[in-house]
Amino acid sequence: MNRILVVEDEERIASFVAKGLKAEGFTPTVVADGVSGLDYALTGPFDLMVLDIGLPGLDGFTILERVQAERPELPVIVLTARDSVTDTVQALEGGAADYMSKPFRFAELLARVRLRLRAPAAPPPDDELVAGDVRLDLRRRRAYVGEREVELSARELSLAEVLMSHRGQVLSREQLLSHVWGYDFDPGSNVVDVYVGYLRRKLGASLVTTVRGLGYRVD
Repeated sequence: MNRILVVEDEERIASFVAKGLKAEGFTPTVVADGVSGLDYALTGPFDLMVLDIGLPGLDGFTILERVQAERPELPVIVLTARDSVTDTVQALEGGAADYMSKPFRFAELLARVRLRLRAPAAPPPDDELVAGDVRLDLRRRRAYVGEREVELSARELSLAEVLMSHRGQVLSREQLLSHVWGYDFDPGSNVVDVYVGYLRRKLGASLVTTVRGLGYRVD
């Protein structure tokens, strides 16, 4: 039975989500402030967290940053009244697995929870991935070019990890969207191309090869 942490300070919404999850066979735990939410997230045996952004004590973005640094395997679904593009991007860049705006339908939240829990958490067999002089320390979530540490966002690091763990294999844009972003973008979106450009600037232009009409590959 999956345990889900719900960090939400609006009692009505927290109760609604918890009751719905319990009815579907999950074990929800509700926390109403940011400080307690972070403590529970870092120390409790949870399989997924539903996180509000506007919390008393500690905001959701700070919690997300700490969880990404210390428990990156814990999927986080951000559920918030903030629906600006800036907030959405900040949450996804910070490592959120998904983002939903209030008001919302419980059926959609439930579908996203189930999707995240089905996603394989299989850790890579090694603690490092290496391609040329680029090295990813997967345990510490750090990137290096030679001996120089390079700062990557959570999304850039995830994209580099997927590409480098499939060395020699061409991955389509759709595959990369599925692996890294985890939900469907507009098919016309160029988000993958943009982030590949970020990796090339930070880790070296030769790291990722474009295979015209097919996708990208790390050799």
